[in-house]
Parts: sequence; structure tokens; C-alpha cells
Amino acid sequence: MPDNSVLGGVLGSAVGRRLAAADTSTDSIRILTADTAEAGRIMADAARAMGMPWLPVVAELDRVVIGPVVRPGTAGCDLCSAERRAGARSDHAESRALSERYGTAFSAHVSPLLTPLAADLAATLAEALCGRASVSGAGLRTVTVLRLADLRVTHHRFLPDPHCPHCGQMPDDGPELAAIPRQVRLKPSPAGTRVRDLLSEAAALETLYVDDETGIVKDLRARGLHTLPFVESKVGPRESVDGGYGRAFDFRTARVTAVAEALERLGGGRPGGRRTVVSGSYHELSATHSGAVLDPSTVGMHEPARYQEPGFPYQAYHPDLSMPWVWGYSLTDERPILVPESLAYYRTQRHASGPRPFVSEISNGCALGGCIEEAALYGLLELAERDAFLRTWYTRTPAPPIDLSTARDRRIPLLADQIRVRQGYDVEVFDITGEEGVPCFWALARDRVHRPDRPAVLCAAGSGLDPERGVLSALYELVTAVEAYLMLYPERRDEAERMRLDSEAVRLMDDHALLYCDAVAAERLDFLRGAGNPDSPTPPLTPPPTPTPTPLDLTELTERYAWPPDPDLRADLDALVGRYAASGLEVIVVDQTTPVHAAARLACAKVLAPGLLPMTFGHHLRRIEGLDRAVTAGEVNPWPHPFP
Repeated sequence: MPDNSVLGGVLGSAVGRRLAAADTSTDSIRILTADTAEAGRIMADAARAMGMPWLPVVAELDRVVIGPVVRPGTAGCDLCSAERRAGARSDHAESRALSERYGTAFSAHVSPLLTPLAADLAATLAEALCGRASVSGAGLRTVTVLRLADLRVTHHRFLPDPHCPHCGQMPDDGPELAAIPRQVRLKPSPAGTRVRDLLSEAAALETLYVDDETGIVKDLRARGLHTLPFVESKVGPRESVDGGYGRAFDFRTARVTAVAEALERLGGGRPGGRRTVVSGSYHELSATHSGAVLDPSTVGMHEPARYQEPGFPYQAYHPDLSMPWVWGYSLTDERPILVPESLAYYRTQRHASGPRPFVSEISNGCALGGCIEEAALYGLLELAERDAFLRTWYTRTPAPPIDLSTARDRRIPLLADQIRVRQGYDVEVFDITGEEGVPCFWALARDRVHRPDRPAVLCAAGSGLDPERGVLSALYELVTAVEAYLMLYPERRDEAERMRLDSEAVRLMDDHALLYCDAVAAERLDFLRGAGNPDSPTPPLTPPPTPTPTPLDLTELTERYAWPPDPDLRADLDALVGRYAASGLEVIVVDQTTPVHAAARLACAKVLAPGLLPMTFGHHLRRIEGLDRAVTAGEVNPWPHPFP
């Protein structure tokens, strides 16, 4: 028998017997066994020091985990699989709590379920896998799990963790990696805005990403008690609290959308494709990279007094403030440019200690696409939508309503009717398109039942090169908000009233929509129709009657905002970037693509357009300082925004 296993213990003895009786050679891969998780960690540390291929076979309390085959220098090791399992398994939190409480007494305990029969079966599986790996390389990035309670065997693929300390292979960030060279990106249809139909790849995407043991997405949960098919996905990495949501007119599309949104969240949290290596202040870097450094003072700061508040989580910016930077690419000037890492990735503080960021940044402008240009296009459309919403809100600018019955896409009036009939809300959609001419819309649901336990008003927004797609997107968001807050508001009415009386109580994302479920606070939205401000310190004693504006014909609006069809998606992106350039605004793309995205030929991007109003959540965190778009002749709207 070749000396290629660690003998001893139940598993070691079983593997030894199996190899002695085997007629196949496994000399090129060493099988290492451990009867407990604690012994498995010690064994793995020793195995990595050997520098040769090996196969771990480790028993836990309720299962034996076989694999993956670990080859030094190859991405996808045992630590990667452990990280994926820690994120994906539904019982990980409970296992961690037990381990923290009982320490090695828990992890060093041999399971009473590890019987000789179970060990023999595990040995057979390990020998077969080891033999196949020696011949064909099978077993890489694959874990076989033997459930000890019923001896059920399952196989699970996993994707390497780019942050793995042993096999992670992220290159150093640099300007050459940030460049987006010009190339034709053909679309299936000139009127489309995607280069691929992910729906046709639904099965392959789920096979690659969804697995309840080792998946990037650990769960896809369909919910059928909604106006629209709704699917929620949970992102696997254990440090993540994010997920994805899919809403569509069929569950298959909703599932694909939920996976895509989960992957977008994965890319936006921290660098996973390139290692951040640049650090310094704006003054220092401007001296060494003239003209290739984003001026942080242009992105919109928190109000100055906020930085003086005790416990405020952000520090005031000044040009000598040192921080990490990543390379992005200016689509406006077609050149690499350095961007503060905290603007390009919104959760770096969870993963590494470092200087406090100078502003609150969220996933605003993050998007996924079939290529980097497609991701950039959708990221910029999101910036346009949220800038238009906030600009309308901060300036309290009335917006023209739209007659939804005039839509060519009949799903639009049908969905509005569904919300009215099923939930009891009248739906209004307003055109909030700005000077750049990028179609943007504000959707509003107003309660027609008028019961105190029902949300009074809920809002959403949408954008798109095709106005009808933008309206439909806003309605997708609106129907979800209505359904969610019909459940939440009855139990949180007191919170909404407290936030109406004290804007500082609006601290979380959900608070913004919850506030305007309050019927009195909802009157603050009357400006959209051209009505006076009910919270003005000097309201007129008898407000003059406000004429009802004639609703816009959506078909005519679509023709007015018609986007020139082009078979090349890059041409669409160039045209969109050009509209902001005409307003003096630069568009910058940070490529957030990781090997996880690249495995399905997908790209992930964060788009920045300094000068646009950034979406923030928590009234104390709003960023309007230094941004002219928030101000008109009057004061900035003092109330928290109602974006959900």
C-alpha cells in the first residue's frame, strides 16, 4: 500500500483498508483524514506545508466532508471551500455559536454517528475521487458530503475565493487594468440595451452559483403571495448581509434577476478582482499623477455640522487626508483615474481596518452586465434615476403626471390597475427627466381606503433609455414597496409618527419609506402636483387653487425622448456619457469584476459622476454640501427623502 494517507482514527483506518485492497494507484495525491473538525484544521495546516496535492477527508458532527483536491498554486483550496460552506450553510450561525461557547470541546468531539459503516463509505468515496483526480484532475473545486444521519451523498461545486490567503491570485491594481478600450459590443436587437439574454442561460447560472452547501448564492426563495412573481436570493459569503431580489411577470425571469442582483452586491462590497496598492492624500497623488486623480471635494459632502457630532462615523475631508485609492476609467476623457476606494466599494470597513471614510456611500451606481460597457450603462442609468428623484425632492419641483392608459406596453396600465384593485392604492407616475434628457420617473401609490393602519403614500423611481421601460421599472419597485409596508406599517405606526416629529430619528433605509406611511407626513409630497408646502413656516392662510395639469401621453413622451437605436451598445453608452459631458459632468467607471463574475462571462461595475446627487439613507447622512443641483432660489427641502 502506498504511504499516502494519515492512518489512525475511524476514518484513517477505513481509508487504510480501502487503499490496501484497491487495484488503482493514488500515489500522486495524498489522502489525509481527521475524525473531528479540530483535528481537520491541524491536519490542513500540516498538509499545506508539504507542498504536494492532497485530499482532505474530515468528519464533522453530522457529516463527512471529502475534498476538494488541493493542488499547491491552483486556485480553489480547502480554505476556499470552507469559506463558501460557512456562508452558504443555513446552520452555520448555530454551529458557530456552539463552537464559540464550547470551544475545542465541541470541535474536537468525535460524532457518535461516525460508525464503521459510515467510515467505510467515506473511504470508498475518497478512494474513487482520488483515483479520478490522479488521472483527469477531477475533484478540483468539488466537495462530496456524506450525511451521517442517513448516509446520503451529495456533490457540490464551488468557486475559488479571490481573498483566500493561500490560493488567492488577485493582481495588483494598476491603470492598465482599469482601461476600457473601445470595441464593438453588438446587441441582439438595435433597440435593446443588453448584449446577452441571461434568461436563456438560467439553468447554467443556477448550476454555477446556487448551492445550499457551497454556493455563492445559498438560497433562491420564490414567494407566490405577491402581485408579481417575486424571488429572493441570499448571498453566500458569511460576512455579507446582502441579497438579491427579482420581480418579473414570470418566476423564471425573477430567479435570474435575483441571482444577477446578488452577484452585483458581491462585487460592490470590497475589491475582489484587483488588490488595492495605492495610498496617499489628494495633494500627494495629484503631484505624482497630474490630472489623473478624482478630487473628492466634488462628490457631495455631509453637512459641515454633522462631522462635529459625537459618534459621527465619517471624518471631514481635507486635501491632505490619506486614504486608499483604486484605479477607475473616465469614459468622458478616456483615461485612467484614481478614485478613493471608499467611493468605489461601499463595505471596505467590514473587511479591513483603515481610515474612516469621509462620506457615506452605498450601492448607488453599481450594476452587473454581460460586458463592462453594459454594466456601466446600467450603473449610469441608476445614477440618473436617483439624481432626478433627489433633485425633484430637494428643490420641491412639481412634476407633470403621465396618463398610463396611453402606454403601448399594456402591462403598464394593467399593473397600475392591479395595485389599485388588489391593494387599494391609486397609482400616479410623474416625469422627472432632467436637463440631460435621460428618461426618469417617480411612481407614487396613494391610499384610497384611508384607514389609519394603512400606509398613506409610498414611492419608487425608474429610468431607461426607453421611457416605457423606465415607467415599468418604477412600477415593479412600487408594487413591492406597497406589499412590504402594508405588513410593516401597522406594527410601526408609532415609529412613523415619531420620525414625522423628529427627522433625526430617520436613520435606516426602511425609515424613509416608513415615515411617509404617516398620513400627515405624506402631505409633504403634495408639491409634486404643484400644491403648496404644508410644512412651510409661513403657509398662506387661504392657498390659491392649483390647476390640475393635463397628464402626458406616454406614447408621445416616448417619441419625444426616443433614443437612437444602434446595434452597438458602446454607442448607447457613449451617447449617455456625452449628455452628462454637455452638463460639465465626468463619468467614471470602476471595474468591480471578480473571478466569480468572470466564471459566467459577466462584468460588474461602479459608476461615479461627481456632481450628481448621491442617494443616502439616514437623514443625518444626506450629502448635499457643494452640489448646486440640490438648490434653487429657495431653501433645500428640509425633510428626509421618501425613496424606499
